[in-house]
Amino acid sequence: MIRVMLGLGARAAVVLAGTAFATFALLWHAPGDPALAIALARFDAQVPPEVVEQIRAQAGLNAGFWSAFQAWIGPLLTGDFGRSSVTGREIWPDLVTAASYTFPLALAGLAIGLALSIPLAIIATRRPGGWLDRGAVALASLGAAIPTYWLGLLLILLFAVQLGWLPAMGARTPVHIVLPALTLGLGVAASLTRILRSGILEARSQAFLPAFRRRGVTPNDIERAHVAPHAAVPVVTVIGLELAFLLEGAVILEVIFARPGLGTFLVNAISTRDFPAVQAVVIVAAVIFVCVNLLIDLIYRVLDPRIGEHDA
Repeated sequence: MIRVMLGLGARAAVVLAGTAFATFALLWHAPGDPALAIALARFDAQVPPEVVEQIRAQAGLNAGFWSAFQAWIGPLLTGDFGRSSVTGREIWPDLVTAASYTFPLALAGLAIGLALSIPLAIIATRRPGGWLDRGAVALASLGAAIPTYWLGLLLILLFAVQLGWLPAMGARTPVHIVLPALTLGLGVAASLTRILRSGILEARSQAFLPAFRRRGVTPNDIERAHVAPHAAVPVVTVIGLELAFLLEGAVILEVIFARPGLGTFLVNAISTRDFPAVQAVVIVAAVIFVCVNLLIDLIYRVLDPRIGEHDA
């Protein structure tokens, strides 16, 4: 297991290093004048050329690519994300504040997706090919086909405008998270229902299950000990991939629902060419994805030890 963990850690380090370099390189070579964009965002007015040059020097944009990269990556390795080029404040406190709105939204969306998909998939597989099965597949397909932003607007029109049950904008109270979380959760449920349904049906068709039935093993024990772990493997994969969907969807939904968060933070940073802030968001997202993938690899080995045999 130690050897496996070291291998997974080495791969994670390579991914993070590549992400950091690619992010810096893409932003460095982006078209336009970042110093002018920072000046306009900082002063909200036309500024003389000497002020733009002063900002260019302060932001380190006059240095060469490798010198600027080393000046950024060095403090980053110690956990220092630097200061905003626009506001001059430290990025980490603002990033933590933004994440405190986005992460609960993503987790709430995932919880809603699981709460809807698990019972729906179980009901659908009671009688494969029946009307419940076909209805569940149809609902899942419809949910997957609806864009997140359009579904969010529909929910706003229904529950906020027409019925007046839920607030549509802001994040002042816990109730404000309901509509964006429901929007994310319905999209997650659509994907998980189809995957979980397929996994359950495939697990129930395994050739060794009739032997357990002939030995007198109860159906509940078979479902719990053999069907559930087999069906859980693809679901774990999808949940890991859905995290990317949740964070991506949160970026759009935070704009639609006028919520603070990483999405709003990133959009504002991109529009003002605040490179340190953009890089901080990308690095944090990459760390989250890498950690989730490491966790998924470990869960794989718990659900099915055969998956890690080639690493032994």
